[in-house]
Amino acid sequence: LSPTFSQTDPALKYAESITEKSLKEQLTIVASAEMEGRETGTEGQRKAAAYIESQFKKTGLLSPPSITNFRQYYPLNKDTLIPKTLKIGKKAYRFGIDYFITPGTENDKQYKSKKVIFAGYGIADKNYDDYAGKDVKGKIVAIFSGEPKSESGYIISENNTPSPWGYSLNKKAILAKQKGAVALLFIDPNNETLSGAAISNSKKSTINYPREKNSNNEKVPVASISRPIVENIFGNKISTEMIGAAKAGKSLKEFSIEKKIRTKLAFRKKTIVTNASNVIGFIKGTDKKSEYVFITAHYDHLGKKGAVIYYGADDDGSGTVSVIEMAKAFEKAKKDGFGTRRSIVFMTVSGEEKGLWGSEYYSNHPVFPLDSTSIDLNTDMVGRVDPGRNYGDSMNYVYVIGDDKLSSELNGISTSVNKKYGNLELDEKFNAADDPLRIYYRSDHYNFAKKGVPILFYFDGIHKDYHKPTDTVDKINFDLMEKRVRLIFLTAWEMANRKDMVKRDLGIPKE
Repeated sequence: LSPTFSQTDPALKYAESITEKSLKEQLTIVASAEMEGRETGTEGQRKAAAYIESQFKKTGLLSPPSITNFRQYYPLNKDTLIPKTLKIGKKAYRFGIDYFITPGTENDKQYKSKKVIFAGYGIADKNYDDYAGKDVKGKIVAIFSGEPKSESGYIISENNTPSPWGYSLNKKAILAKQKGAVALLFIDPNNETLSGAAISNSKKSTINYPREKNSNNEKVPVASISRPIVENIFGNKISTEMIGAAKAGKSLKEFSIEKKIRTKLAFRKKTIVTNASNVIGFIKGTDKKSEYVFITAHYDHLGKKGAVIYYGADDDGSGTVSVIEMAKAFEKAKKDGFGTRRSIVFMTVSGEEKGLWGSEYYSNHPVFPLDSTSIDLNTDMVGRVDPGRNYGDSMNYVYVIGDDKLSSELNGISTSVNKKYGNLELDEKFNAADDPLRIYYRSDHYNFAKKGVPILFYFDGIHKDYHKPTDTVDKINFDLMEKRVRLIFLTAWEMANRKDMVKRDLGIPKE
């Protein structure tokens, strides 16, 4: 960025107020041990929210009129499951030894069936369907974890990357509900006995976001069962064959088994209602103040596991402090007489790591009208280098995602701002329709996109410390982060000052 040019271009002048030093100072606080990993619904998350609020206040941002002190609160349920019964045939099983109930299981009652039916991995997909030809209505369904493979990779994704079916029990429980099943019995073929950690986890209270019930997200209860229960239901010989096939990732369609056996699963659920918050501040625009440019990031992370803190410096401490520093730069410009035409909204959300909860709540309860929201610029991980990017200049790039969706203008605006000021390598590889990581669907901008708001998502890639306790401040490349954040600021400046809101002419993408 040229210092001489900044004397005649206010946008560049204020972009240059965002520095490595200021970003590092902020991140050292946000990703500190004191914030305890910022897990949604914990004291650490509340401390982080209070800090961001204090920064917004100190900067001089306005609090939106419909919320108090920059906080938009949303409800969470803290559930504790109290097991009562699992009876299969004449045998009663013991919770925590023979079975456990998966946290997040719905409803509080008993589930009965006269039949247990085996449905492979519990998958229904165009490339592989365990439910084809099976009627599971009113029955309890037994399934394995995982998904099938062939010599050339995973059958569903048709490559070497697992599909969501391979790791999302939630997806399988929702499908079972849609198929009319009563409950799932879940078997891990790789474990002779139930995992101690999983049993312990199932006894803890779990936090969940109380979505309105609809046919798309309701699920059946899930009981993870031990090897003796599998053998009791299906017999030793068949059980051994099924477990061997599932361990090897083979198709399980050849096992078409239905057993007439009375089964009863019962438990109670104790719920305490608590909350979490999004932190929102804004700067009022001039002649187009009723139109809005959003700059967002999530401030939550994975919290603590025992004494181990998951610091989340890059994910997404880097985005959080970028929002704070961009707010300061825009407020400074406004005070100097260079306020933007549109209002700029700075929002840090919680609940992202749990399932995009905070941004989902915002998109369903917007503080500013979504049809007057021109763009959401979302910043989730901008402080590191992608070790898998073996081309181009690794010290001068950013992944830009979503500039080919919702609006035909996005790519042109984004690339022209970059060309004028930064000349970073704008890498669009995650826009690919067959992106195995499905990055476009995995951060908070997606809840804006689902409502038709154009988005640009800035990202640095997946590195070895992703979702590990080692995602710490000392690993951040502040020189590269500064370049990226300045580019996002300059793009926001352009979006906030251009003649018209961003066009919405490409239709809403489907997941």
